[in-house]
Amino acid sequence: MPELRKDPIIGRWVIIATSRGLRPKDYQAEKVRYLYQSCPLCPGQEEKTPPEVLAYRQSGSLPNTPGWTLRVVPNKFPALEVEGTLDREGVGLYDRMNGIGAHEVVIETPEHKKALSKFTEKEFENLLWAYRDRILDLRKDTRFRYIMIFKNYGEAAGASLEHSHSQLIALPIIPTAVVEELVGAKSHYEEKERCIFCDIIRQELSDGSRIVQENQEFLAITPFAPKFPFEVWILPKKHASSFDQGQKSQYEALSRIFLDVLRRLNVALKDPPYNFILHSSPLQERAEDYYHWHFEIMPTLTRVAGFEWGTGFYINPTPPEDAARFLREIDLTIESEEIP
Repeated sequence: MPELRKDPIIGRWVIIATSRGLRPKDYQAEKVRYLYQSCPLCPGQEEKTPPEVLAYRQSGSLPNTPGWTLRVVPNKFPALEVEGTLDREGVGLYDRMNGIGAHEVVIETPEHKKALSKFTEKEFENLLWAYRDRILDLRKDTRFRYIMIFKNYGEAAGASLEHSHSQLIALPIIPTAVVEELVGAKSHYEEKERCIFCDIIRQELSDGSRIVQENQEFLAITPFAPKFPFEVWILPKKHASSFDQGQKSQYEALSRIFLDVLRRLNVALKDPPYNFILHSSPLQERAEDYYHWHFEIMPTLTRVAGFEWGTGFYINPTPPEDAARFLREIDLTIESEEIP
C-alpha cells in the first residue's frame, strides 16, 4: 500500500508509491550528445568568457590563459547583475527591487569530457575549496543575504553545456524554500533545544536502513521523506551551520564520501542526470544553533507534473530504504567497465 511520509524539517508530505516499487533498471535516462568543438569552457577559449574571478593554476600561468585546473568566471548571461543598488520599493500592493546579485560559473576541470564522478579525491577537494573561497569573498558584500551553489548534470537536469561545471548565485533575498527549512529547524530547536539535523543523524545511525555510506566526518543517507527516487543527503556529523566553516580534514572527508555516492549513483542508474544543491545558512542571519549545512543530490528520474504543482506533494516510486540498499550493495569495481 502507498505511504504518506512527512518531512520532519519543513512539514512537506510525499507519497511513497510502494506498489510501483521501481528498481534502478526501471529508470532509463535519455542520453544527449553535445557539440563541443568550440566549447567556451575549454582551455584556449578563455576569451569567450568574462575575466576569471578565481583560478587554481599551474605555476607561472597567467590569468585568463590556459594552465588552470579550476576556473570561476561570471556567467555571460547572468540571472542577476552585480553592479547597482537594490532600490526596494512598493508598487501599490506589490514589492519590487532591482535584480542585484552575483552569478558565477565554476568550471570544474579543463578536461571537456571528464564527469564529476571521474574526479580524483584531490580534484574534488579543490572544487570544495573553490566554493568556500567564493563564499568568503562574496560575504563581504552586504547587499547579499544568501548564496546558492548548485550543479545541473545532463540536459534533463538543466545543463546547457556538457563541460563539467557548477554555478553560484548570490541573492539579495533568502529564497522561500530556504526560509521554510530555517523556520522548521528553528521551531524544532525552540521546542527541544536540539538541532533537527543532528537528531536526524542520530536517528539514521541508530536505524541504519537509509544509510548509503559514512566516514568519520560525514553521513550519506536517503532521507525519510524524499521528493525524488534515489535522492541522497550528505551531512557533516559535527554540527555546523555554514559550509565555509569547514577545515581541511573535513573537506578531504567530504570529497571522499561525495565521490563515493556519485559513483554509486553512476553505476546503479547508468550515469543519470542529476542536480545537487548546497544548503547553508544565510549570510547575515544568526542560525548557528539550529541550522546544519548539507548537500542534497537529486537524480532526475521522474517528472514533476500537475499533481505535484497543485498539491505540493511529490510521488516517489522507490522507497528510500530500497534505494539506500541498492546503493550500499553497488560494487564500485565494475564502474569503469559499465560506464564509459
